[in-house]
Amino acid sequence: MRRETFKSADFRAFLTPHPSPLTFLLTTVALLLTLSGCAKETPIYRDQSFVFGTMVEVTISGEEEVRARELAGKVLADFDYLHRTLHAWEPGALSRMNAVFAQSPSKAAVVPGLVPIIQDATRFSEMSGGLFNPAIGRLIKLWGFQGDEFKPQLPDPREIKALVQASPHMADIVFEGIQFYSKNSAVQLDLGGYAKGYALDLAAEYLRAQGVKGALINIGGNIIAVGSRGGQPWRVGVQHPRKPTAIASLELHDGEAIGTSGDYQRYFELDGKRYCHIIDPRTGYPAQGVQAVTVLIPRGNNAGTLSDVASKPAFIAGVKGWRAAAQAMGASSAMLIDERGEVYLTAAMKKRLEFQEKGLVFHEVP
Repeated sequence: MRRETFKSADFRAFLTPHPSPLTFLLTTVALLLTLSGCAKETPIYRDQSFVFGTMVEVTISGEEEVRARELAGKVLADFDYLHRTLHAWEPGALSRMNAVFAQSPSKAAVVPGLVPIIQDATRFSEMSGGLFNPAIGRLIKLWGFQGDEFKPQLPDPREIKALVQASPHMADIVFEGIQFYSKNSAVQLDLGGYAKGYALDLAAEYLRAQGVKGALINIGGNIIAVGSRGGQPWRVGVQHPRKPTAIASLELHDGEAIGTSGDYQRYFELDGKRYCHIIDPRTGYPAQGVQAVTVLIPRGNNAGTLSDVASKPAFIAGVKGWRAAAQAMGASSAMLIDERGEVYLTAAMKKRLEFQEKGLVFHEVP
């Protein structure tokens, strides 16, 4: 029986098959996981799957293989279920909601488990001043980013303008008892910038509840740490946005989460210009002038979610507004790489990063 609520203690128990080595090598992630600094006798177990449109890896330290396999399998199974439930365009609970929104002001019964998720995403959208806006799914679809392949073609500017003027926002969604509706028929939810982080928090909570002393969960570069690896911090690398290597690395401590938004995973190029999937809701066009934004979030109840969400407003705000946008989301440790490859970072982030790339141009901000 499928659940319609999401509680970390309810993870299903079946194993997700490993992807082939070729699939793993061809999958680009926002952060490269580099594990080091641990006693040899500490057992390490890793399991991988392809979920949320990206590669996912669960690493568990200090557990016997049978138990670690069971724990990792439950985490990956729950990720798969969550992915299907929150998918923006394939059949599922969220796509059914979107169908109702399109018939505004029609009402329908809501899946209870979606209410806190949407309310949480609405809160983050308000924190960002609307730069993080999961209600612009129609714009994302118009640009061709709701699919596995991206065609190098530009949408009709008139359609873009019409959707921007329709001004869909999360605040347009209304819950009345067991029913919901939208005050704006242009609302179409796409939680692609939220779901991975939310899944990280669920997984971390579950593994802690199971007594796991060390784990690292990596969903396409959004990473959260549980405990340590044999008494040593986990070490992760920050993906270079234009090279298949890490631009820097850092130690990730218990409860911390890190995430990157970049223009190098979901994008197409046309006439020498790159168009990525991160859409500026103010203009209706993909954000420009930035290659990547990375945020480091301290331990907290929603560290994983923030690692996914907080980088988006900073990416959209660009070089001039990134610091204020990150600060508004509570991300004091942040880094931006602009279109020329120059690095802007906060003093707090500079203290944590060890750069491998030589010849970089740095701009430090308080």
